[in-house]
Amino acid sequence: MPKVIVDGQDIEVPDGATVLQACELAGKEIPRFCYHERLSIAGNCRMCLVEVKPGPPKPQASCALPATEGQEIRTDSEMVKTAREGVMEFLLINHPLDCPICDQGGECDLQDQSMMYGRGGSRYRADKRAVSEKYMGPLIKTIMTRCIHCTRCVRFSEEIAGVDEIGALGRGEDMQITTYLEHAAEHELSANVIDLCPVGALTSRPYAFEARPWELKKTLSIDVSDAVGANIRLDSRGREVMRALPRNNDEVNEEWISDKARYQIDGLQRRRLDSVWIRRNGSLQKAGWDDAFAAIAAADPGKSIAAIAGDLVDCETMFAAKALLSAMGSDLLEGRQTGMSYDVSNLAAVNFNSTLAGIETADAILIVGSHIRWEAPLVNVRLRKAAKRGAKIFVVGERWDTTYPAEFLGENLGLLDDLPEGLREAMAGAERPAIILGGAALASGALAPALDLAGRLGLVKDGWNGFNVLHMAASRMGGLMLGYAQKGGIADIAEASPKVLLALGADEVDFARFPDSLKVYIGHHGDKGAHAADIILPAASYAEKDGTYVNTEGRVQFAEKAVFAPGDAREDWTILRALADALGVELGFDTFGQLQSKMVEHVPALGVEGLADLGALPAADTQAKASGTIGGYPIKDFYLTNPIARASAVMQRCSAELLHKDDLLEAAE
Repeated sequence: MPKVIVDGQDIEVPDGATVLQACELAGKEIPRFCYHERLSIAGNCRMCLVEVKPGPPKPQASCALPATEGQEIRTDSEMVKTAREGVMEFLLINHPLDCPICDQGGECDLQDQSMMYGRGGSRYRADKRAVSEKYMGPLIKTIMTRCIHCTRCVRFSEEIAGVDEIGALGRGEDMQITTYLEHAAEHELSANVIDLCPVGALTSRPYAFEARPWELKKTLSIDVSDAVGANIRLDSRGREVMRALPRNNDEVNEEWISDKARYQIDGLQRRRLDSVWIRRNGSLQKAGWDDAFAAIAAADPGKSIAAIAGDLVDCETMFAAKALLSAMGSDLLEGRQTGMSYDVSNLAAVNFNSTLAGIETADAILIVGSHIRWEAPLVNVRLRKAAKRGAKIFVVGERWDTTYPAEFLGENLGLLDDLPEGLREAMAGAERPAIILGGAALASGALAPALDLAGRLGLVKDGWNGFNVLHMAASRMGGLMLGYAQKGGIADIAEASPKVLLALGADEVDFARFPDSLKVYIGHHGDKGAHAADIILPAASYAEKDGTYVNTEGRVQFAEKAVFAPGDAREDWTILRALADALGVELGFDTFGQLQSKMVEHVPALGVEGLADLGALPAADTQAKASGTIGGYPIKDFYLTNPIARASAVMQRCSAELLHKDDLLEAAE
């Protein structure tokens, strides 16, 4: 490890580190616009200039200069100060004076660094350059006159997202950043370029002119649009969530989030359930809480009561419902709304055991029945990293547009029993082989054959478990840990024909299977579940309550309450607690703290943030045989997968413009 001197301080830096990284290790702040830790080095903004000896008698770009033994680095010399002032002056020559009307104002790198490293005045009197606006889709607003050509957006699209949709045209002062033919950016991570842009050239179209950053309350939360559990920050003003931004977590989402996670939040203001409703004479009519509880109690369910958990609910809600059913003498709990009935006797067999960060290190990966780009865009980013490191990736299922080289083997699940030669050789020669089972594979009964395949291929080794199940629902792993699974799935509950069915935000259930049940929907949106309900009890969304979530790798995470629920809506656990009083049973908790304590006592793993220990894989059933085909994937429209997204005007526009634009053109003709 080379030793260098930074402003008189001796430090040792890792092999391969740059001078910029050496300066940061020494605690020095180095200004930059083009450099980003997760992107390749461009070295084109020149803001990170430092003085290095031995070397040429001029400032050098620290981001692109390797740190070598014996270097003397100065970050505070007069040469460096003058050079940075000059670079900043050049950057501002053509930059418009838009700060008062720019959405980046208050969180703009150019503003901050011009204050810290600029001259404080301008000597330039000529006209400024102007650039025509570009269209990048319904999510990204462009004002390209502000662009400083850092190329972060270009490198993100090519290197992280794997979609070459943004590039540069022209040279010098005529250079322009644009999408090809000015079409919309059509990938699931496109809006991350807004966070990367160090100026106001790329801003959020739906959020334009809505608020200033200092007006907003910032709340730490967890994304519920898929099972990855991306760490997000909800910015709110009053009772409205204004925007969602990513938080850094290298183990989960790094610093990216999907477009759905970022922009579905406007759905929190639309189609909301804010009153109690009871179905009378075939139509829903407004009612009071006491009326609703009395109607449920009048059904006299006794032990004949069941609960189905939706895809977005937190662990506390599910535990409160479980406690209610247990007090009534029932154990009819289910969370797999669409009817899946895979074995959950060992949770390690339905967990993403390689971990999200660990799958990057796999060198041979078999994907079975999963459209990963739509089911988990951030896992797709990890797979792209693995492919760039040389991993061979194979897919069993219908074709979809991958962002990395992958070999599609067909749709026949029988391939798991008789592996093609190329796949067999790749797995046999891999140090870290992995398999990923998606929702379509679970629905096709591929879990047992896949476990047998894992044993035959040696997916479990010292320090490595390559068997992974990729769930799509934020509540799935937490629900399985709390026992929300019948041996036969929803079919078992339908066969029991409960007098009362509690739908905890369950919108994907076929309620026609429960014709004789009193259907009580406890949720926050007037979606499919509310349409089928006999009684609607308005509840809080993920942004309106504290809650625990477990992601697909078994990582326990906690989300905080950002705003209050609208109207008469209440937090889910309080509704269930009041319902227990109406039914004459005791739950053993009266506060949220007591509820959490009871839950952790029941499932200790839910009390510790981080990866839960789910044990080892079960012994494989060597007699299990794979049959059938992957006849499609569960997600048909990436932007409209949950009730919040379906209520979102932004997500509806994305669906229409980015996924169904051909239909729109045909309609227009």
